[in-house]
Amino acid sequence: MSPASQNTATGMIGPVDPRFRIICTIIFAVFVVSAASWQAVVATIVAAAVMVALSLPEWRKTLRRVLAMDGFIFATLLLLPFTYPGDTVFTLWGHAASQQGINQAIMIGLKANAVIFMVMAFLGALGSTDLGRGMMGLYMPTKLTTLLMFTVRYIDVLHHEYLRLRQAMRARAFHLRSNRHSWKMMGYLVGMLLVRAHDRSERIVWAMKCRGFHGHFHFTHLSHPVKADYIFLLVMAVLLAALITLEVLCPPLL
Repeated sequence: MSPASQNTATGMIGPVDPRFRIICTIIFAVFVVSAASWQAVVATIVAAAVMVALSLPEWRKTLRRVLAMDGFIFATLLLLPFTYPGDTVFTLWGHAASQQGINQAIMIGLKANAVIFMVMAFLGALGSTDLGRGMMGLYMPTKLTTLLMFTVRYIDVLHHEYLRLRQAMRARAFHLRSNRHSWKMMGYLVGMLLVRAHDRSERIVWAMKCRGFHGHFHFTHLSHPVKADYIFLLVMAVLLAALITLEVLCPPLL
């Protein structure tokens, strides 16, 4: 998601109303999480990948995000076959891996990829301001919208602060190694990042108070949906109906 106020989305999905994109993302995420058959989950991944292609993203950045998420999911699911009860498939160092645990890990990995693809397709290139306007247009809680706006904006600020600290460490000939000194320096890096983040937050609070901020953002009203928005919603409804039919007809994996 872009921290800039301008919508950077291109392709066929870029001009779609943010409210419709948020609604479709939530509905598809709920469907994927509740799905039990692997056919429906795989079909959702394929549909989400097509949506990503239609949004014309920056492929290198998109692949990095997917690989980062998959690396975290893989590390998390690696122990699931050894902790989930069921029929033993193999043993490793005295710990039994169950077939049900392997199936559960596969399903969680597929669902996570399906959700992240859909989020990147519909919300990945959506500007933070447009996202806030869409959430307010759907009458979501003001505090939730404000919190999300701050999160999107200042995660990017903290990332740049981290890059500046890392550059300062490299300028002092620091090289990350697996030794006590490196771990000590990385601890100092995390501590300094927290200190600078706290100082930065205090300056931001005073700057916003000087500009009359009183707890929530004021967004301009979104324009009325046009014909293309309703066509997009109709296509998503047909796709969701097809996925639900596939979920009903196909047996569950577990």
